[in-house]
Amino acid sequence: MHITPVIKKRIGIGLGILAVLLLAGLGLFLVKRQQLLEAALVRVKAKVEAKFPVTLTLGPARFTDLNTVELRGISVVPTAPLTDTLLRARTVRASLSVRSLFAGRPVFSNLEIDTVRLTARQTANGRDNYSFLYKKKKGEPTVVRDTTKGTNYGLLANQLLEATFDNVPDEADFREFLITYDGPRHRARLVMPRLAIKSGEISGEMTALIDSVENRVGVTGSIDAGSYEVDAQVFGLDKRPVVLPIVQRRYGARVQFDTIRVSLSDKTFRRDELTLTGTASAVNFIVNHPKLSDQDVRFPRGGIDFVTRLGQASFALEKGTRVLLNRMEFFPELSVRRRPVPERVIGKNINGLTSRSQALAGMVVNLDVESAETKANDFFEALPEGMFETLEGTRAEGTLQYKLHAALDMNKVDSLEFDSSLRATKFRITRFGRENLNKLNESFSYTAYNDKGDSVKVFKVGPENPEFTPYNQVSDYLKYAIMTAEDPRFMTHRGFMEKAFVKSAIQNLKERRFARGGSTLSMQLVKNVFLTRKKTIVRKVEEALIVWIIENTRLASKQRMLEVYLNIIEWGPKIYGVHEASEFYFDKSPANLNLSESLYLASIIPSPKRFRAGFNQYGDLRGSSRYFRRLIAQLMARRGYISEGESESVGGVSFSGRGLRAMNFSARPDTTRLSLAPDSARFDEPIDLLDLLGTDVPVSQEVPAAPAVPPKPE
Repeated sequence: MHITPVIKKRIGIGLGILAVLLLAGLGLFLVKRQQLLEAALVRVKAKVEAKFPVTLTLGPARFTDLNTVELRGISVVPTAPLTDTLLRARTVRASLSVRSLFAGRPVFSNLEIDTVRLTARQTANGRDNYSFLYKKKKGEPTVVRDTTKGTNYGLLANQLLEATFDNVPDEADFREFLITYDGPRHRARLVMPRLAIKSGEISGEMTALIDSVENRVGVTGSIDAGSYEVDAQVFGLDKRPVVLPIVQRRYGARVQFDTIRVSLSDKTFRRDELTLTGTASAVNFIVNHPKLSDQDVRFPRGGIDFVTRLGQASFALEKGTRVLLNRMEFFPELSVRRRPVPERVIGKNINGLTSRSQALAGMVVNLDVESAETKANDFFEALPEGMFETLEGTRAEGTLQYKLHAALDMNKVDSLEFDSSLRATKFRITRFGRENLNKLNESFSYTAYNDKGDSVKVFKVGPENPEFTPYNQVSDYLKYAIMTAEDPRFMTHRGFMEKAFVKSAIQNLKERRFARGGSTLSMQLVKNVFLTRKKTIVRKVEEALIVWIIENTRLASKQRMLEVYLNIIEWGPKIYGVHEASEFYFDKSPANLNLSESLYLASIIPSPKRFRAGFNQYGDLRGSSRYFRRLIAQLMARRGYISEGESESVGGVSFSGRGLRAMNFSARPDTTRLSLAPDSARFDEPIDLLDLLGTDVPVSQEVPAAPAVPPKPE
């Protein structure tokens, strides 16, 4: 086909016109696109400022390619209550759907922010520049915070979660992110070189300086903001652990970990209650607090699958919660709630509570824990490191299962319920750990320590020691008096007296301190032979477990346990063992102690350094001491240990030798012998004896000695 010059000219003109139209259309599109972008940003600014009390300033915006928008500068300044700038960013880039832009509903994605400064401040009077972010939206219920109902933790937690998830972009890349917080009690500085979210995957790292404690941590995981699901892992960088500084500052506890993983799989908010389901686990989780332990308590691996419910002044771990320590599983159910406290008792002493305890008034706690039936070796391997040093390396056969029930109403402390049990099936120790518990059946060296933990005296407990006194060479009066006063069911219980423990716990709760021990003779023996004298929670737990092993495997007979006890306990400053005590106070052997002397020795066991406290300056017994002696004597008679006549004839006590000089009584011209003060003498202190009115079998009942390795229980 031949194309003439005229046709060529017309085609060229047509193509030129088309090109001009396309260029004009493209120019119009670009102009219109920019206008629509600027109009969209105006609407965004108006929408943000209508929703929050802030002034939003947006820098110049332009398209850098077909659908990428670059915003040069952004700032957020609250209008109240504190007008300090909250957020500044140098450059913000995002992908913008052109179609959505022309439709009037712009959709941004792939957010990139460079050089961000997020600065949060709070003044001493509570004013801040950030709380507007999580305050309730219009139409939402108000979080209740009043003195009668308390905070609704479900509403509060739900608002915080939704505010967090609603502001998480699908795609994001934050670079040079600096977050600072300056408040009346804490200061924080977080530097994030980069934090990225891509296709729901999170990765990043940060350096956090909080209250002078610095951590370098990495973050990985995934997030689905629309479903309120997250699975994140936080770990220390440079092989350094992560330390929680706020816990250390507020509670004096050091808490650290190498890696911690948290997963939230379900969130349900219904009827003002929030239910969360998820998991949490940690590697090398370490806790250190002086009231917990004198050293680190380490959990190498542990985790929890939780079902937790938060509501009106309440928190609960629901059925379905599982705790895993190595291979040992626990299934706890916990409920903590606070009942309304009547206004008439607010600020007053409530049911005998001290002022320090009134903050807990109204608190109601219910706890039930049950473990799966666990192989004995798995049980010992699951014990936290640093918590059961004496038992580290212990090996055993059989299975163990633990159960715990506790209920406490702080408005009715006397109603405390506590029941703890460890059930054994075909249990037998095959190898002792760091300490050979079987040494109770053998001669061993004993080191006595003072309250500061310093060594005071080292001596043999056995026939090699000339001061060692066998069980049958100790006066029955003394054995009866000690068991009656310290542990009336010693010969029949398995190491514990739950009623005495509960009474002690009630008093300790009321006074908010270790005011009363409630220990049995078995527990006192274990504390002295195997443990330190420090009053920590860990030591008490370790003590209880050792006592359980000794008593439930019949590792030592009751008579042997009492024999060791009598030969090691302190009976005055640097006075240890019944032989030395008998000679020091009465210049006689333990076998020849009479009833009055035995009652005196039993009375000073709780506070041996105050051996003179029961007497006045002239050597007369004080009223509280007389009451103690008569009460113990009456109980001894009731159990058949002594006759009624002996009980009625209890009188004073005479000292001789070094004991008399140590008492340093003032001489009186009308007496040459220590005697009782008149019956009308007033008691100096109330007597508080543990469970003394219970019945028991006579002390003379024989309990066969155990072999070196305990037999399997029936």
